Amino acid sequence: MTEMTSADRTPFDDIRALVATLPGPDRDAVAMVAERDATLTKPAGSLGRLEHLVSWLAAWQGKGQPSLDRPLVCVFAGSHGVAARGVSAYPTEVNRQMLENFAAGGGAINQICAAYGLGFKVFDLAIDLPTGDITTGPAFDEKACVATMAFGMEAVAAGTDCLAVGEMGIGNTTIAAAIYAALYGGEAAHWVGRGTGVDDPGLARKVAAVEAALAHHAGHLDDPLEVLARLGGREIAAMAGAILAARLQRVPVVLDGYVATAAAAILHALDSSLLDHCLAGHVSAEGAHADVLERLGLVPLLALGMRLGEGSGAAMAMGLLKGALACHRDMATFAQAGVSGRSAG
Repeated sequence: MTEMTSADRTPFDDIRALVATLPGPDRDAVAMVAERDATLTKPAGSLGRLEHLVSWLAAWQGKGQPSLDRPLVCVFAGSHGVAARGVSAYPTEVNRQMLENFAAGGGAINQICAAYGLGFKVFDLAIDLPTGDITTGPAFDEKACVATMAFGMEAVAAGTDCLAVGEMGIGNTTIAAAIYAALYGGEAAHWVGRGTGVDDPGLARKVAAVEAALAHHAGHLDDPLEVLARLGGREIAAMAGAILAARLQRVPVVLDGYVATAAAAILHALDSSLLDHCLAGHVSAEGAHADVLERLGLVPLLALGMRLGEGSGAAMAMGLLKGALACHRDMATFAQAGVSGRSAG
């Protein structure tokens, strides 16, 4: 068998090569967390999942004293050709208007980030230039897809110690539903939700759009990266890139809702270990998000009935992470507090 030359390589081959280099968890860091946890003034295991969250942070940050000094919420904004098919309750002009709202500090995500001391960045992914209508053609080609993933990779700022990924884009719940249907099969209606609050005719248009997209691209959806290029959007490709870059840089990731999880689902279909450094911030009320999370093996931190997107559920979960870490870092030990430890008998 001859080796592949650089001339033979495709952009998707570069992504697959990158996946092979990703680091695993730091077991020594996990052991250090467990050692300190055993000395704290509480019964072993009494903080439940909060204790596991600290171990998770340590494993993927690669340090026995994990930190949340520079948590960052990244929201990627994209525009979709399929929106012209009436799949949303809002017009595409809302894309630009919401970017301006974020910049002015007026979004829900702005308030959550301010409340929990989280960094916040928004990335405009050619918001005024929609991707191709997936019912009649690909969203974008392989080269453009990988270039957008690379953009997302560059969005992970040096020094970030935990990353939340979110999105904004009229029509993107239709895109997410199409991705899930392509990856997992089943009726399109199972994956389609009401998104921004479409009425019954709007919901029917969404289902029809997903069915049309699957029919048009039939025979070309066996490769998860091909699914991303044909059915995805710029924000989904960028989130996938950000998740990969975070793994390379040992940054744990908190996923937002239905659309953000579509980026994660692409990576999981490529290699089931690619989400080991990720957790689900919440389970969304949109579509079949609970079904998707179960398939990905992710147990959400929160279940608040949210379906806003824009990183809001992931940011709320970061507040929970901060509380878990504060308990581990700042709680007194038995020795410090003069409290008797567990009896030997």
